[in-house]
Amino acid sequence: MRSAQHKSVSGFGREKTPPVYCCPRCVRLLRKEGCTVVRTYKEILQSRLSDYRYRHSLCVATSAVELAERYGADVEKAFLAGLLHDITKEADQAEHFALFSIGSITLTQAEERNPKLWHAMSAPIFLKEKLNITDDEILTAVRYHTTARANMTLLEKVIYIADFISADREYDDVDVVRDLAKKGIGETMLYTLNYSIRELLERGCAIHPDSIACYNETVLNKEQKSEI
Repeated sequence: MRSAQHKSVSGFGREKTPPVYCCPRCVRLLRKEGCTVVRTYKEILQSRLSDYRYRHSLCVATSAVELAERYGADVEKAFLAGLLHDITKEADQAEHFALFSIGSITLTQAEERNPKLWHAMSAPIFLKEKLNITDDEILTAVRYHTTARANMTLLEKVIYIADFISADREYDDVDVVRDLAKKGIGETMLYTLNYSIRELLERGCAIHPDSIACYNETVLNKEQKSEI
């Protein structure tokens, strides 16, 4: 796992003008006059992440807002969950495990062997304990943005897909997924789950049970609809 040094939460970086790749709605939210909370979240995010990861976070917030508007999810919650979903992505092992202890999380063997999953598990604890974000919809959307799970809420699906289609993504099928995301959220979930699971299988990696449960549920729902 890549190790990174972090500034303290109180050591905020300079306020920067939102980049031009933000959608107009996101720019308004980022620049919202008097919204010290959003400004503070931005500053904390910048203090903890590399420029690359910070840009990714803004891109995901943009995609999340667009998807929320298209499919009827809460736009403000989508923006915040998208903005903050990777807030512990560059944390070191000690910070992850300290947060797991606070949240009373015990890693499974598969989770312990896959550090790439840790940030999704530690981030909601950080948001709740350090930023006083207690909205369960936001916290669970952040929690399951990597593995997905069965019985996902609309907001959870929005953040999961937004992380796949954000403007900074450059994997082979990204344009296919972006086109699907304009047509239907169910088909997009099925494609992205299939893509992720196939990639993990090709690399000989374990598949998280939550991903399998979500995939099976999505396939069965599609089959039931086709039978009607």
